[in-house]
Amino acid sequence: MKREWILAAALAAGLAPVAATAADAPARSSAAAGLSAGEVRKVDREAKKVTIKHGPIENLKMPPMTMVFRVKEAAMLDGLQAGSPVRFRAEEAEGGYVVTILQKAGAK
Repeated sequence: MKREWILAAALAAGLAPVAATAADAPARSSAAAGLSAGEVRKVDREAKKVTIKHGPIENLKMPPMTMVFRVKEAAMLDGLQAGSPVRFRAEEAEGGYVVTILQKAGAK
């Protein structure tokens, strides 16, 4: 009986990290899946706008195109320039589209 308990405890301890990793995976992948890829075409810091040539934006059911977005915060535009590859999330708000997450992506 004691031997079975030790075996069960060892198995549970060995599987716990795997279970935690598996539980975390959907959260990480869904966050990444919520971002769209694009390339900055123009940055207008004064107007807090960025023009992005983007692929499909799934959450907005929008096909690939080039368009101007407002950004949630002006600081999101720091370090961006035409040609910068980005990953972003846009939301519909106030009669237009606002970028709520903007990350520089690796070079293409």
